[in-house]
Amino acid sequence: MTCSHWENIMIKKCLGCGVELQNQNKEGIGYITSLDKQICERCFRIQNYNEYKVLIKDNEEFVNILKEINKTNDLVLVLIDIFNMSTNIELIKANLSNDIILVITKYDLLKPYLKEEKLLKYIDDLGMKSLKTIIISSNKNYNFDLLMSVINKHKKSKNVYVVGNTNVGKSTMINKIIYNYTNNKSNITTSMLPSTTLSNIAIDITDDLTIIDTPGLLEEHNLIDYVDVKELSKIVPKTVVKPLTFQIKVPQTIIIDDFAKLQFDKTNDVTMYISNKLDVKRVYKETESNGMKKHVLKVPANNDIVIKGLGFIKVKKAALVVVYTIDNVMVYTRKSLI
Repeated sequence: MTCSHWENIMIKKCLGCGVELQNQNKEGIGYITSLDKQICERCFRIQNYNEYKVLIKDNEEFVNILKEINKTNDLVLVLIDIFNMSTNIELIKANLSNDIILVITKYDLLKPYLKEEKLLKYIDDLGMKSLKTIIISSNKNYNFDLLMSVINKHKKSKNVYVVGNTNVGKSTMINKIIYNYTNNKSNITTSMLPSTTLSNIAIDITDDLTIIDTPGLLEEHNLIDYVDVKELSKIVPKTVVKPLTFQIKVPQTIIIDDFAKLQFDKTNDVTMYISNKLDVKRVYKETESNGMKKHVLKVPANNDIVIKGLGFIKVKKAALVVVYTIDNVMVYTRKSLI
């Protein structure tokens, strides 16, 4: 049987990212070297060598997927990353009317400092109507029995969709469900890198439950889209974030590695929640911007400064704060999470 004949008689999808497998275009997505391969070359390189091939995508495909889901009556899990909360949740609200369960991921990163009750109230204030909000940690296998119980209670058919931003932890959560509740040894490709999942992936958990992973919603102006793999490994935390507290005097500058600088107009107390792999230092002078983009923020007392993709800084007293970041990264304030 020739390769071309094989392509004509069947469509086979990558078990890692969901795209159709093909053996014609080596540079195209879904390329495999032989017919017995279950994952594409891109997923193989990510899984085994942490090599990442950048693919330019936009949110049009994601919106179309939401619209297709909206035609069904199926239950949807909407995931929110506790460390990198979505600023475009309105896009999901506008295109999805299905019953949803909100799933808050990566709770292990902030658990020592953030009570579940406060987090649930904080999420409720986002205005995303849901049947239930569940806090999980895939790394710690936390609350998965509760999650599965709620899924089985509210699902409308055997199909349950999973949606959320890139790098929110969709595939990691599904792999934990596969590990906990099936005998299946196959995993979805996971990576800290954006846009790992490229197409819908349906996974049979039981005869009555199929989990459908979807490509992530791209969030504009996120730092993770502007750094390389080595830098990303420092920025994205893998373990509990240990807060850094500074008593600020003027003039001083807090420098966060090569990614941000902060200057305050008055004495203040600040606590930083960022990856512990980042190099943070305080210098007792104002420093040059070095071509970084300048953001001037009026920060109310007990608010966070969020540097999108990098983390957040709790500010105790109201202040005028100058933040320098690499270009195109969003900086904003919000009510303090912790």
